Amino acid sequence: MKYIDIFLEALSAEKGRGQKTLESYASDLRHADSQIPGGLMHATNESVQAYLSNLPDKPSSIARKASALRGFYKFLMLEKIISENPTANLELPKRNRSLPKFLSVEEIELLISSAGDIKTSVRLRAMIELLYASGLRVSELCELPMTAFLGDKLLIHGKGAKERIVPMHERAIAALEKWLSIRDDEKSKYVFPSNSKTGHITRDGFFKILKKCAVLAGIDPHRVSPHVLRHSFASHLLAGGANLRAIQTMLGHEDISTTQIYTHVLPEQLRETVQSHHPLGKLKDSNL
Repeated sequence: MKYIDIFLEALSAEKGRGQKTLESYASDLRHADSQIPGGLMHATNESVQAYLSNLPDKPSSIARKASALRGFYKFLMLEKIISENPTANLELPKRNRSLPKFLSVEEIELLISSAGDIKTSVRLRAMIELLYASGLRVSELCELPMTAFLGDKLLIHGKGAKERIVPMHERAIAALEKWLSIRDDEKSKYVFPSNSKTGHITRDGFFKILKKCAVLAGIDPHRVSPHVLRHSFASHLLAGGANLRAIQTMLGHEDISTTQIYTHVLPEQLRETVQSHHPLGKLKDSNL
């Protein structure tokens, strides 16, 4: 169906969606087009609702398909191809979202300290400090280019080719400067180069080293991952009184609802302040 292809082209060109996302949208929309009587261009609110209700998928998968349909029809409405949106009043099964797991500030400190007991410890310590200080995705950390530095901030190219600026506190800056002073691959464009095919440390490589670090810190390695450090960053900032919109910006979340999951983690510790601070930002480390 040509309108699906036109929609996907718009997602790629205007929204910068990645190939995997486009393939997922294409699969969901073509399936719906084949199952809804008359196809997507003749769908009604009732036929779309019936299609989604009869899917044997899990609620999360149904929600994804509904999201694809909503985006498709919103595009058709904006382009004035249709005059009524059949997804305007959809009712979906409730989704049970698991709360994000995170470490305590004390456990983060133990993890950072234990990095000193591992080979290439200076690099590892810089990566942990930076991940926890800025809430980067693990791919953004591993692929961080030397051109990302803007003084005490980083220019990050995130999902969908979207740019955002995230701050670094003094400890993270000091750890990075120490690593850069001994980094021996001056020709690499990456902050954390390696001999891998990509030219930078891989996600799996960092994941494995982080697990070893957790064991040395006396923390259950199943509780530690790059994403847990990102969750810890957001949860600790929110507990310290950070503004939810500011956290959304730093994490690179497109929708505030994604960030709001953190309000369910530490509700008793939230305050009505907008002042932003980081629990380790003002701590001094004599080992750096």
